[in-house]
Formats: sequence, structure tokens, C-alpha cells
Amino acid sequence: MTTAFKERNLLAVIGDEDTITGMLLAGIGHVERGKKNFLIVDSKTQVSAIEAAFQEFTERKDIAILLINQHVAEKIRPTVDKYQQAFPALLEIPSKDHPYDPAKDSILKRVQKLFGD
Repeated sequence: MTTAFKERNLLAVIGDEDTITGMLLAGIGHVERGKKNFLIVDSKTQVSAIEAAFQEFTERKDIAILLINQHVAEKIRPTVDKYQQAFPALLEIPSKDHPYDPAKDSILKRVQKLFGD
């Protein structure tokens, strides 16, 4: 394992309050020098703020996995679909009020193309 991958030791989350609260209770919250590894999205959160957090988290060298609620990912779908990097790994997850829809998951679509489905 290269040094670059050893530095990736955090999860980041972009999601609704219930999802973030659950993740914080699980111990993934991290704040250092004012930089958080999560963004709570509600009805007042602007799309530009979601995109900015997505950009920040995907560029950080300490993030290994970025979890994003699928309904939030839909708000920035073109940006999510363009993301091609292996690290941080991007996972779309369901929320309490929005079930997971495999037909909307861009990563799953890419995997299915690889396997000819």
C-alpha cells in the first residue's frame, strides 16, 4: 500500500439529518481546524452548497469513502455521474424517507456495463 492510501482514514457523508445523526452516533464525525467530514442537507440547502461539499470531499486526501444519500445525489446527478476516481470511493445510500433505487445509482450502472448487463 502506498503512503497516499495510508492517509485515507476517514469517511465523509453528505445526507439528511437522520443519516448524519446516525453516522455521528456511530463515531464517524470529525472536525479539525473547522473542516468537517459531513454536510447535513435539508430543504433549505442550496445545490451549490451540496456541489461544493462534494468537490471538497472528493479532493481531500484523508477521505477514503464518501457516502451520499441517493436523493441528495439526485440533486447533483451530473456531478456525481462525472466522478470517476477510485478514491475516495463513492457510495449512494438510502435514507429513512427515501428508499434506494438501483436504477439511479451511477456507480452500479458502470459496474453493470462492465459485466455486460
